[in-house]
Amino acid sequence: MRHIALEEAFSVPQWNSESDWGDFPIDRNLVTDWTRRLRDINEYRLPEMDEHGIDIQVLSLTVPGIQIDQEAPAARDNARAANDYLARVVAEHPTRFRGFAALPMQDPKAAVEELERAVGELGFCGALINDHLGGHYLDEPRYDEFWSALEELSVPLYLHPGAPPADRWKVLQGRPEMYGAAWSWAAETGGHALRVLFSGVFDRHPAATLILGHMGEFLPFMRSRLDSRYGTFTLENPLRHAPSHYIGTNIVITTSGVFSPAALTGAVMEIGADSVMFSIDYPYETTRDAVAGLAGTTLSDEDRAKIAYGNAERILRLKV
Repeated sequence: MRHIALEEAFSVPQWNSESDWGDFPIDRNLVTDWTRRLRDINEYRLPEMDEHGIDIQVLSLTVPGIQIDQEAPAARDNARAANDYLARVVAEHPTRFRGFAALPMQDPKAAVEELERAVGELGFCGALINDHLGGHYLDEPRYDEFWSALEELSVPLYLHPGAPPADRWKVLQGRPEMYGAAWSWAAETGGHALRVLFSGVFDRHPAATLILGHMGEFLPFMRSRLDSRYGTFTLENPLRHAPSHYIGTNIVITTSGVFSPAALTGAVMEIGADSVMFSIDYPYETTRDAVAGLAGTTLSDEDRAKIAYGNAERILRLKV
């Protein structure tokens, strides 16, 4: 079966020294390996894709990406440089790679301009940003033009974890195992998506598509609870639909980093096979495990094909 993988990281070789993972109690040998693989295209990445049947990786700048820049001018310059580098990689391997744009969200107008350039001139199929920007979220009015641009260009936004934290949760204190990919990033990014949903962004921009990785950052499994509690609220500007309506329509998900056949089956039961796309989270996860997780489900061949490649072709408008 063909596979298109959507959450696959790269770094710009000229930029990165070995990443400082700070509070993460991660084996330094793994960090060294990840750093090597992030910079690489031919030595590690393509052979692993070939070995496990990955036809296309959609590449995106690794965490924390442009979100780490404090000033808008640096963010604008770095986003453009990252996207130009990625465009060269895609041009060298046009049948194997596609790109998500990095964007300078520090300057919403510049983010729109870079999105338009990346899609219109570089041929990218959407954008990926790493959660919030210093505590600013995408439900804020200053990003409304950005949502309009996503609609007009008919491309999705992938909301990924990994921004430098805006604050510290006391529940995490003394338990570094809980910080990051193991738990807190999913809660933070899922919370960001809920801010967007509850603010009415998808009522104002009904054609906008937000992609969440890691089996939807908990949200598919909370749909009934969200509806139940939302029904108890008295709000000045209520949503046009129940919260569950938007999860599986405007919000779609990928399997990145969550390779449990049971979890995938549950997500499909909640939001439908048309709303789930295959991903790996390379190089932080292994391609072997990602492929095995999809193959190990009891889903129909038709649904597995949608998840493996069909939905990505449709949602990202890929020409393959």
